[in-house]
Amino acid sequence: MKVRVRFAPSPTGFLHIGGARTALFNWLYARHTGGTFVLRIEDTDAARNTQEAVEVILNGLRWLGLDWDEGPISGDATGASKGDRGPYFQSQRSENYRRRVEALLSRGLAYEHEGAIRFKMSREPVVIPDLVVGNVTRELTDREKLEPDFVIVRSDGQPVFHLVNVIDDLEMGITHVIRGEDHLSNTAKHIALFRAFGVEPPQYAHIPLILNIDGTKMSKRDKGASLMTYVEEGYAPEAVVNYLCLLGWSPKGNREKVPIKEVIELFDLPQILRHNARFDLNKLHWLNGEYIKEMSGDRFHELAVHALARVGIDTNRYDLQYVKAALDTCKQKVKLFSEVPTFADFYFKEEIDHKAQAAETDFAPENKPRLKQLRDAFAQVAKFDADTLNTTLKGVAVSSGASVGVLVHPTRLICTGRTVGPSLYHLLEVLGKERVLQRFDRALEQMG
Repeated sequence: MKVRVRFAPSPTGFLHIGGARTALFNWLYARHTGGTFVLRIEDTDAARNTQEAVEVILNGLRWLGLDWDEGPISGDATGASKGDRGPYFQSQRSENYRRRVEALLSRGLAYEHEGAIRFKMSREPVVIPDLVVGNVTRELTDREKLEPDFVIVRSDGQPVFHLVNVIDDLEMGITHVIRGEDHLSNTAKHIALFRAFGVEPPQYAHIPLILNIDGTKMSKRDKGASLMTYVEEGYAPEAVVNYLCLLGWSPKGNREKVPIKEVIELFDLPQILRHNARFDLNKLHWLNGEYIKEMSGDRFHELAVHALARVGIDTNRYDLQYVKAALDTCKQKVKLFSEVPTFADFYFKEEIDHKAQAAETDFAPENKPRLKQLRDAFAQVAKFDADTLNTTLKGVAVSSGASVGVLVHPTRLICTGRTVGPSLYHLLEVLGKERVLQRFDRALEQMG
């Protein structure tokens, strides 16, 4: 039996971090087994669904690198390019649901009631075999004992979640349903529907919930609940994926940084932990920093350029080697890509505003002659590299009777507009002699 799994979100808001983890676990199991990962958008609730929410889901999965294997070829407004494989949409499958409901009605397994259609639910306890939770026996509640049957088509003709979810899983040949434990309460109804259609249900694996660090359930309003938070704040996708893997699953040896290829090799459903996972944003922040430190130069450049573009800095106007050299000076300084503009924006500006950061001592009138001497010394060096610039600045400090700091601080302000940033001598080397001298000339002019 070839494994077929699916992720089936509803486009009614943002992509919750718990939904992203569910998608990841399905994708991992498909990749581990050589199976198929299906993406299905459950958009039958037209009043609540939006195209914007669909695009958020698709873009979020693409950002995480969770490619799906099956779906219609698209070229519409789903966020895909023409010729890309899009997801399935339940709104386009209404004929399937109508046909299946008619079959239930004709066999006396469903009936009309007050304009709606109700399914005749089993009165006996339903045993739910689960690959994570174990066997769960679901008995009718006191309320259900009075009326165990449940609506599958509302009076407005709209099929409900339980029905369409089961029909799609049946017709798409889904072999394993991997979803959050909060869906466990629905599973008895789903098993009953599968059997009413004459087939055995897929295997279920209900994964633990994601909680806040204090143990409370993570709601949509909690910090970090939306996947877009991590996109906007500059996390590396691979770090987020790694961390999500650890929320309910663990490799041997209590390792925390595990390459995705190795996770795919190791991942299996029986290894999923039974207890709920607590989301620790500080741990993710640390892990992201580790990924950045060990990231290849090309990957760092790619993500850093995107971070600069988000704040309106177009690096395409600059020579590629210059851009790469500039970003390399920031690699060991940042733990989030949203921090890159703070460390690198001065490389891509023609005018530097240093007045807001300038201390009176740095730009005091008595310091101007020393800075002019340093500017002239920089102009004379034959090789404009970090070591030469370091030696040159220290020589000017000695000859002018000043401490090195008296020159270092204003030089950084003159060239970057900031009091902190990359290594001074390396950033000067990247900026190059022409830019550095121009910035000195403007600053000296403004000092009067």
